[in-house]
Amino acid sequence: MTKPVCAVVGIGPQNGASFTRRFASEGYAVALLSRKTEYSSNLAAEIESAKAYACDVTDPLAIETAFAAVRADMGKIDVLVYNAGSGVWGNIEELSAHDFEQSWRINTMGAFLVSKEVIPSMKEKKAGTIIFVGATASLRGKPFTTAFAPAKASQRSLAQAMARHLWPSGIHVALIIIDGGVKSLASDVDVEAPETLNPDDIATTAYFLSQQPRSAWSFEVDVRPSQESW
Repeated sequence: MTKPVCAVVGIGPQNGASFTRRFASEGYAVALLSRKTEYSSNLAAEIESAKAYACDVTDPLAIETAFAAVRADMGKIDVLVYNAGSGVWGNIEELSAHDFEQSWRINTMGAFLVSKEVIPSMKEKKAGTIIFVGATASLRGKPFTTAFAPAKASQRSLAQAMARHLWPSGIHVALIIIDGGVKSLASDVDVEAPETLNPDDIATTAYFLSQQPRSAWSFEVDVRPSQESW
């Protein structure tokens, strides 16, 4: 029996690894896409149904090449988790125009281009899930998020526009807003600490979104630790 396919864009020892492991544990073949493949290749080697691909989300040709390879190796993508994000920190006097543009390219333009790679087959199937991993910065800007907040706000608006367009076609577009610090499961820090988010629990939310019944889809879900001030 052919496995459903989940593509996770943006792989690291926190959310990316947890998304990968969760969807693999639920019977998915998982494509791990990231600019550098040293970590993602090691992670894929631990999981029978996973494979790493190089993909620079600021490069349209790299995206096209990577997704063509995923389709050739695994088949059409059923779930896309866009976890790529760039944190260039500083106020407007400290940041360059390049910093500002690069943050937008990674958080928003990359999400736009990657989504276009999976939408046609999802529309053909009349089913699919696209999940954007966002941040509280999309809702408010602070001096040190002068580049990051506008990029995440733009990503949120993109996701909302896509949801309104694609839901009637059977494609569930959703946004997870992460409010709080996320610990690495590879660290020796207590991941159950109430002031931090456990990435495995964030992955549980993502998997839940992919399984929601169509009569009660969620668009925006914010997740935060119980001790987070909000």
